[in-house]
Amino acid sequence: MESYRQELWFNTDKRQEFINITSQVEEVVKKSGVKDGLCLVNAMHITASVFINDDEGGLHQDFSGWLEKLAPYGKDKYKHNLSGEDNGDAHLKRTVMGREVVVAITNGKLDFGPWEQIFYGEFDGKRKKLVLIKIIGE
Repeated sequence: MESYRQELWFNTDKRQEFINITSQVEEVVKKSGVKDGLCLVNAMHITASVFINDDEGGLHQDFSGWLEKLAPYGKDKYKHNLSGEDNGDAHLKRTVMGREVVVAITNGKLDFGPWEQIFYGEFDGKRKKLVLIKIIGE
């Protein structure tokens, strides 16, 4: 069994953003040499997410609007922010959107269903954050 690890770093211009990272993950899978196994893609920061969905602009706008209704931005809205933070909403958004994804690798490629793509979701941007890719298999 082989194991391969690589980091992706993001520093978004916006506070909230969705970035398609599928091609970057595919490159890492190729680089790993693993033909049959699993690929974990994990947001290593508590106000960022990794998730799988369709790459459609209207859907991304729906995500943003829906998340803002669930957890609107605002310093005075969350007990977490009493400690001097202003990102209580970002913690909640990350919880809803998820921390990581695991995708099967078959014949050296990510084994997706129709329309599936991997996204990095940023909810408290404008600073450097890490996504870990860990691949295991043969």
